[in-house]
Formats: sequence, structure tokens, C-alpha cells
Amino acid sequence: MKRKSKQLETDFSEPILQVYFEITALKNIWRQGWLQSGLASSDCESVADHSFASTILAWLIAEEYLPELDSNKVIKLALLHEIGEIYGGDITPQDKIGQHEKFLLEFASMQKVLSKLPKAEYWIGLWEEFEKGKTAEAHFVKQIDKLEMALQAYFYQSTKQMDLTSFYQSTEQILENPELKKIFNEVMEKMEESRSN
Repeated sequence: MKRKSKQLETDFSEPILQVYFEITALKNIWRQGWLQSGLASSDCESVADHSFASTILAWLIAEEYLPELDSNKVIKLALLHEIGEIYGGDITPQDKIGQHEKFLLEFASMQKVLSKLPKAEYWIGLWEEFEKGKTAEAHFVKQIDKLEMALQAYFYQSTKQMDLTSFYQSTEQILENPELKKIFNEVMEKMEESRSN
């Protein structure tokens, strides 16, 4: 199981190249919740897959239904939200790590990666904004993070015949936005229909 990244040893002097190679390591870190649920690593999405899908979902919904949100900020928050897993690892509830300890591990990872950049404080500040979830955009992206997980669970449940009920339950507890609830409820209805057929 690839829980966290090993740093690629490079001798690049350009900070963008250093940061790029660290961030692309997310393409090789599998989402642990799926593996812990019995999915084979050959079928498992990476953290980068989840980040991409979350960003697309957040952008489309913000642009189409929530014009009051700053969609540019939504995109940035969604793209940055998993960078803390590069060195912090993909921590799940089964790991029995408290929220504060998880935050510290991911914050240290963010600093390690982004402190090389001239605008490091800006990028780290955006990640902290997401983590705190107090702005409208951050609160929205936090919900999107869970909604995308539920959509992926639906995909795995439909194609791999897995029981991923706990993923839907944790998503339902977090969703507050009416548009996101509507999307989630349609997926749940489809799942119920497929069970009854």
C-alpha cells in the first residue's frame, strides 16, 4: 500500500520543478479507504485522481449553480486540499489518528513542499483556509471532497459489487448545500433502484 510519498531526489535549483515533482507523487499514492474496504490496488484511484475529480466537480457546480462563490478560489482550494498527504500520508478513520495530529502532519507536509516557493505563505494560507472551512468557498470545497468520495463509492459499488455504505453515511452527515444534497440524493436513488432490480 502506498500510503505516502518518497521524496524524489533531484538537484533542480528551480523551486517550481522541485514542487512539481513532489506534487506529482500524489499520482502514486492510493486512496487508503478503498484499499481498507477490500478494493485491489490495481483498481484503486490515486490521491491525484481524487483531487482532479474534486476540482472538476467543484468548478462545474460553482459555475453552474453558485455564482456567489469565487470559482477561481474554489478551484485553487480543491487542487491544494490533498497536498498535505504527500508526506503526511492518506489518513483514514481506521488509522485512529486524531484531527489535531492529522492537521499537524499535513501542515508539516504542506510547509515542506510549498516553502520553496516565493509566495509560500499565500499557498499555505489557502490550504489552511480549506482546513478551517470558515469561508464560503472552503466550506463548499469541504463538502465537495465528501461528495466526490460518495460518487467514487457509487462507481466502485456498481462495478465491483462492494458494500460501501459507510462512505455514503459519512457524506450525508456533512452535506448542507441544497445543490450538493440534490446530486447526492439522485445517486442514492439510482443505487436503490439497482438493488431492487
